[in-house]
Amino acid sequence: MVHVDGGARGNPGPAAAAAVATSPDGDELAESSAYLGDATNNVAEYRAVLLGLELARRLGAREVDVVNDSELVARQIGGEYKVKSAGLKPLFLQAMRELRTFDRWSVRSVRREQNERADELVNAELDRAMP
Repeated sequence: MVHVDGGARGNPGPAAAAAVATSPDGDELAESSAYLGDATNNVAEYRAVLLGLELARRLGAREVDVVNDSELVARQIGGEYKVKSAGLKPLFLQAMRELRTFDRWSVRSVRREQNERADELVNAELDRAMP
């Protein structure tokens, strides 16, 4: 399981992405975060998904459950919403290509409180970049 989060302070504004990989039992295996520069919140959320997939691949995962707090991203990837934004289409297509490299995958959204560690990492990146 990979918990991911992306965020921007301002929209667009300084943005960051983070991912936390856990075992099925909930034990943290690894984490990763990155400052993205100026981006929209939705771009940061997609970049977080990509970061999480990269982390899962580095850990040797063949199956991945991606958990985020962006209903938009989860529903776009799930095919419920169309991707209308020209800025998101390339990220969506890249995410779909990456997801298809796994034997099984899912993407779902949860409330922010259920994605706490990834949110903390995003804020830590933004705090470092914006003293």
